[in-house]
Amino acid sequence: MIEYLPGSQQHSELHLTQFGREDCIPGHFFGPAIRTHYLLHYVLDGEGFYEVGGARYPLRQGQGFLICPGVITYYQASTSNPWSYCWFGFAGTSSELLLKQAGLSRNSPVFRYGKDNRIEQYLQWMQDSKGLGQAREAALTGLIYLLLSLLIESSPAPSASAEPAGSRGELYAERVRSFIEMNYPYKITVEDIAQSIGLNRSYLCTLFKQSMHLSIQEYLIRHRIRKACEMMGNAELSIADISRSVGYNDALLFSKMFKKVKGSSPQHYRAELLGQTSKRI
Repeated sequence: MIEYLPGSQQHSELHLTQFGREDCIPGHFFGPAIRTHYLLHYVLDGEGFYEVGGARYPLRQGQGFLICPGVITYYQASTSNPWSYCWFGFAGTSSELLLKQAGLSRNSPVFRYGKDNRIEQYLQWMQDSKGLGQAREAALTGLIYLLLSLLIESSPAPSASAEPAGSRGELYAERVRSFIEMNYPYKITVEDIAQSIGLNRSYLCTLFKQSMHLSIQEYLIRHRIRKACEMMGNAELSIADISRSVGYNDALLFSKMFKKVKGSSPQHYRAELLGQTSKRI
């Protein structure tokens, strides 16, 4: 069983390109070959092996392997106990990051999942989605996200000694920046950010400052003021409107933070901005 799917313009971050299942005959193989998108194979029964980059990985039930685009790979079923497997092809700008969170890459292509039968269940739901109309693409996208989230949750957490401090700091700094970008209009705290990311507050603050050379709180303030500056040219918004839109319900506190960052009050900044705009006109 296999189904190929069209590309997606609506879900450019992640979308399913194909899925299928096969009960292989003894010695059945594929490759050497190159693929144009990511593929995850999961062994349902039996045995086989996967070759990539000069390394061979023997695999059995409950294990799986990643095929990266543009990489020569080869895989073969056992001659005595051939495997049955399912697979999921996908593409999108978030693919590499999600796989990285699951501990998967070209140099680390093997995973294990034996907790339950959810991977098979997701495959069945993908097949069952044929009965949907225009909602099918969204349903399939949701299912590939669920599959990857399953692998992320079940992947072993990297130890602090095994992971370079620099790369660890950069990874968590990016997650902090992403959280702030999505939530700066709301009343968020550094503790909220730490809980969302799943790290101790003090440890996260240390990693962030090492990477960004300023504290999380300072970054949050600067980000809010930067967004406020972008809104200043909109004459339909009052200063109070802008204050609320960037997470400050207290207009006096907003003015204080704005002057601290920009060196002038919001009113003076807006007057200068509008004056420069009128001169250009």
